[in-house]
Amino acid sequence: MAKQLSLEQIIACDVTAETATEILPHINQSLATLPAIACWQDLTQHLLTPKHPFSLHELLYKTAFCNWDVTQGMPPAWFPTQMQAQSTNIVALMQALQLKTYSQLHTWSIENRAKFWDQMVQRLGIRLQQPYSQIVDLSQGVESPQWLVDARLNIVESCFQASATAPAIIFSSERQSRSESLEMWTYQELHCLANRVAHGLVELGVQPGEAIAIDLPMTPESVAIYLGIVQAGCIVVSIADSFAPAEIAARLRIAHARAIFTQDVMYRGGKCLPLYHKVIAANAPLAIVLSECADPVVVRPEDLTWRNFLSQNDTFNAVPRSAMDPTNILFSSGTTGDPKAIPWTQTTPIKCAADGHLHHDLHPGDVLAWSTSLGWMMGPWLIYASLINRATIALYDGAPTTRGYGEFIQAARVTMLGVVPSLVNVWRTTYCMEGLDWSAIKAFSSTGECANPQDMLYLMSLAGYRPIVEYCGGTEIGGGYITGTLVQPCAPATFTTPALGLDVVLLDENGQPTDKGEAFIVPPAIGLSTTLLNQDHHHVYFADTPRWKGLPNDPSRGNLPAGAASMTPLRRHGDYLERLENGYYRVCGRVDDTMNLGGIKVSSAEIERVLNQLEEIQETAAIAVSPPVGGPSQLVIYAVVRLGTELTSAALQTQCQQAIAQQLNPLFKVRDLVIVESLPRTASQKVLRRVLRERYNTIAVFWDGLERDRQH
Repeated sequence: MAKQLSLEQIIACDVTAETATEILPHINQSLATLPAIACWQDLTQHLLTPKHPFSLHELLYKTAFCNWDVTQGMPPAWFPTQMQAQSTNIVALMQALQLKTYSQLHTWSIENRAKFWDQMVQRLGIRLQQPYSQIVDLSQGVESPQWLVDARLNIVESCFQASATAPAIIFSSERQSRSESLEMWTYQELHCLANRVAHGLVELGVQPGEAIAIDLPMTPESVAIYLGIVQAGCIVVSIADSFAPAEIAARLRIAHARAIFTQDVMYRGGKCLPLYHKVIAANAPLAIVLSECADPVVVRPEDLTWRNFLSQNDTFNAVPRSAMDPTNILFSSGTTGDPKAIPWTQTTPIKCAADGHLHHDLHPGDVLAWSTSLGWMMGPWLIYASLINRATIALYDGAPTTRGYGEFIQAARVTMLGVVPSLVNVWRTTYCMEGLDWSAIKAFSSTGECANPQDMLYLMSLAGYRPIVEYCGGTEIGGGYITGTLVQPCAPATFTTPALGLDVVLLDENGQPTDKGEAFIVPPAIGLSTTLLNQDHHHVYFADTPRWKGLPNDPSRGNLPAGAASMTPLRRHGDYLERLENGYYRVCGRVDDTMNLGGIKVSSAEIERVLNQLEEIQETAAIAVSPPVGGPSQLVIYAVVRLGTELTSAALQTQCQQAIAQQLNPLFKVRDLVIVESLPRTASQKVLRRVLRERYNTIAVFWDGLERDRQH
């Protein structure tokens, strides 16, 4: 018998009795007469709206799919119509290649990698000052592919192909009143400022190939500075505006930065936070200082104010570079104290733009928002994915956890909104985004950490059920390796496909294919890093990895040394994935001890290095655990305290939180601190963090079960 709901169940979802009486017949008719998928489509298209309480959305979703086979993962919450699918860039590419299904397209993209990336260079209109003689040369093996052989280009030229009068950036800040209009920058205005920055660097005597750091919030000026540095043939050093002086200093040292762009202060949540003083404390080189204060900060004698630096010449010929020359040094934590320094080349932005074009379906005129910074890979990704696709970047200088941010998304008519899952959780628990008109949104994208299905369903409900492109990758990939599309049904917190142009295999501990195991990337692909500044790239990504069955059927494999085509080395990435029976994927966390906290990667060693300096601490082990109900990883500290310490666990947790905020990042929140007599170790004295994770998760599940029993 079909599942039916009662009036009381609807009213229990904070729906008025009048509304419940009105909608109940439609609900039960749909439940009684339609299969689960058709039922949910009917309810989302003809009954549910963002004005209904989320508890009603959730009740109807669970009821419609009450008989769903859980081995298939979460039930789909969005399905592309034929009209929606036909309008996508993916279908346009399929038609050009005379392919009928997405599966055929993905297979073609990995069996013909050179042709695929040649197609993307052409579709994106990548501008070349000198054409390439070969799309890729694999004579040095798949670990060191040479892309766009013999080409000379500056990728910034590909960012300014839209009409000069088209909007490049829509901007607002939390300090502007709601009555103030949005600030709009045209492509011409952004280009002119980037040119003035490039001229300013030349006038300072900066040479192509030198590194220039940016420690700024995401504003139109910081975007222009970023593009100006690259346009001058220099290398951006990306530094997050939330970093402590020690972290800033480490990145400046590793990258050998000659100068740094920064700001006197920044505002978040109504608080004025120092920025320039942190840069000074990091003993930074020449600083070029923008001002947010009414009274400009007094700079060091060797530093320059923004006004004194900026050239008046707003025309500039972009400096041509080789395709594999670096444009940006970004940082991603490994399993050692120092962060990995990952160079992006002139070709990495092609990966950003290709993922935006295909998987996020960006078109000219789209408006793309992502609460990010240039210190995280999504900052540069946002610039390239938007501008190369001739879309508009929507920037909000302020806290994304406030209603002001949601009102900005509404006013800017954002069509693609990027999120971090923990941010959505804040929105759901504070109700700060409810009642807004997000009808312009065509799709969401979620990245940075594992998502909770309930939070993702909530996010979809805010915009009348638009799809979420789950997007997982890394700085060393230049984008995603596993993702979603707008031509496949969307299931909350679930990935639908490896990214076009590359493939992924899951292997167990014995190196055998499995449906649940460590993810390895099958190289090559544009975007995959080939060098690290401060570590051995081969050791980090390829040493001791299994060999795969061979390169795809690509003419470029003829460049490989004899015999190499049958023993392609796999590239280590470190995620633990599960492939579901329907072919979709679920990310289960990290294989190694690198954590992902609030969308930022950090190693256990970095956190432990800070905490082990505390007077009361003898040693610590930092682990990331996933809540029993799923969702973003949470930081748990196991601590061995010194003899005589009388602090409680709560007091010690507070001290640890303060130390992490001051020396690493205030965004890293300690979920729990457990005091133990000793840490489990291997025979070689390595801490067994895996054992601690298993121990903590067992306790968490136990207490969760007791709490449910108590409630019942």
